[in-house]
Amino acid sequence: MDIQTKKFAVLIDADNSSINAISSVLEEVAKYGIASVKRVYGDWSSETLKKWRDVLLPHAITPVQQFAYTKGKDATDMILIIDAMDLLYAGALDGFCIVSSDSDFTPLASRIRENGLTVYGFGKKATPEAFKKACDKFIYIENLLVDSEIKNNEDGEETGSIDKKVSEIIKTNGQKTISAQKEIQLPEGMDRATLNLIYKAVKDNADDNGWANLGMVGQYISAVKPDFDSRNYGRAKLSGLIKTLNLFETKIEMSQMYLRKMKKQSV
Repeated sequence: MDIQTKKFAVLIDADNSSINAISSVLEEVAKYGIASVKRVYGDWSSETLKKWRDVLLPHAITPVQQFAYTKGKDATDMILIIDAMDLLYAGALDGFCIVSSDSDFTPLASRIRENGLTVYGFGKKATPEAFKKACDKFIYIENLLVDSEIKNNEDGEETGSIDKKVSEIIKTNGQKTISAQKEIQLPEGMDRATLNLIYKAVKDNADDNGWANLGMVGQYISAVKPDFDSRNYGRAKLSGLIKTLNLFETKIEMSQMYLRKMKKQSV
């Protein structure tokens, strides 16, 4: 099925989401398909959710009322989960977008995926690891809020986002040791484990000549590390991050980018 025709339910936990990120979240969802269902859950009689009302109408988001029957019990989570299961068994959707930083939705994400549907999670970087791993892909709200700034810098000169230089040997999961031909510049926030994952993704998806399709590399990385996002490292797209690393050759064929590890230079 073409990505533009995929239908998603966007379910927002108002108690554990940022109102300022909703526009950006919906823009992100549009990259993957159509938000055919948009609902936000909370106790709308509460003063803490009053500002949410300003974003509902412009984005055609349906508010779902749930009173807090018992103090300390999150009734909002329960009604969101019940709605999600109803939508799942209706069989009209291709996936779900769960907007929350609450780990209570971990079983829900796992159950949806067991039925063969895609789950995108949206939440803060502090979201518990269990929920992030339960999603096919997890996108940090913080990245969405600064995404426009990153895009403005994408085509310009480097602005200091890279400040970590490594000139040591990089080892890739017991595979052949890769020696740095020159100083390797790691983007801010990237660790060796993530760099190793990128190397392995290229290696495992490479053809006989060492070339790997960028899309396949991205899918591999997301499958292993659902919260991977090039915006974590100051680049709007994976292609920009790959070029920043300066460790791979790239080429374009039929509008598709391919990359392979740079050959070691003789000394």
